Amino acid sequence: MSTTLLERFLRHAISHGTLEVHHAAGSTSRFGTPAAGYPDVVIRLIDPAAARAIILDPRIGAAEAFMDGRLVIEQGDIMQLVQLLRMNQPWERGVGLRPPALPRRLRNRAAFAMEQVNQQLSARRNVAHHYDIGNDLYRLMLDPEHMQYSCAYWPSTDMTLGQAQEAKLAHIASKLRLRPDDMVLDIGCGWGGMAIYLAKRFGVHVHGITLSKEQLQLAKRRAEEAGVANRIIFELIDYRDLPQRDFRYDRIVSVGMFEHVGRAQFETFFRTCASLLTDDGVMLLHTIGRMGSPGTTDAFTRKYIFPGGYIPALSETVAASEKTRLIASDVETWRLHYARTLRAWYTNCEANREAIIAMFDERFFRMWTFYLAGATAAFESGAMCNYQIQYIRQRDALPLTRDYMVEAERRPKS
Repeated sequence: MSTTLLERFLRHAISHGTLEVHHAAGSTSRFGTPAAGYPDVVIRLIDPAAARAIILDPRIGAAEAFMDGRLVIEQGDIMQLVQLLRMNQPWERGVGLRPPALPRRLRNRAAFAMEQVNQQLSARRNVAHHYDIGNDLYRLMLDPEHMQYSCAYWPSTDMTLGQAQEAKLAHIASKLRLRPDDMVLDIGCGWGGMAIYLAKRFGVHVHGITLSKEQLQLAKRRAEEAGVANRIIFELIDYRDLPQRDFRYDRIVSVGMFEHVGRAQFETFFRTCASLLTDDGVMLLHTIGRMGSPGTTDAFTRKYIFPGGYIPALSETVAASEKTRLIASDVETWRLHYARTLRAWYTNCEANREAIIAMFDERFFRMWTFYLAGATAAFESGAMCNYQIQYIRQRDALPLTRDYMVEAERRPKS
């Protein structure tokens, strides 16, 4: 029965490109037809339970079957398998992968709703789950120049990952309209790449905050090595605790952190930022976003990658910020930049396969590459994008046109 249902699902899901499935019972099925630009993949299901797991919930079922070695890819790789499925079900056409069975869907929604409370204790635990697994993994995956674990900016397709990440930093800096000696708050500072870049290039002071102990230690060391430790303070603190200090910042930047806030905390986040920003201040929020209406986080991502995380729609993000009288002075949508970034990270992980397996194990490596492959497909064919939203408190805090952004990016490096 499970094999029959799986075949019915795949027959509907794949028309361009091909998927050949060798079933545990010995039969072979083929789906789709060869097409330019679409991959041709061959998989083998080792036991009958794998088919049933995929039918009950295609995302986490396929992920766990792959992680456990019960779904083996014999031609192609996990990136191509996920790409094949997503390319045949593009978001723009109003279609998508078959949802989980109703009981699993209801359980996921209930668990998601509970997690979205995301109070401070759970926030620290959720961050540690993903970011405190060891800096060595991220060193192998990310760009060595800035260690940016967020979407790079690709104005040219022939850039290296490091160049694209620096272009992202410059793009963000242009929107902040920095002045020498400005006090900048970096919410979710990661390994310090943004703070170090801003301190070196613009002579500002930066307060970088994180909930990851691993990130904090390395960020401090990298600032010292870059010679800007006197201009940067890195601290392990929740953004919600900052208003108690009665201090305000000229600029606030947050890159790749809002996805961890949780929908229930959106208004708290913006209320906090508004209270921390000077009257003539500028804030730049860079976040993964959801094209279309609000949704929920899938079970695989919640369980293995970002517990407590949520990708916001633009509508709910702006609606939350409006209640604090922050003015959304500029909004930019990045469509395919993150797909290119994720493919670069995936390539780095594949190149360092043995080292990553030695750090963890084979199952972790398969889980991690499934995560990167799924995320890539979500940006190339699914509903994911990136939003950069610039906020101000006073309508005259910035020039009337966006020309100053272009001029700042064109300015020669000092």
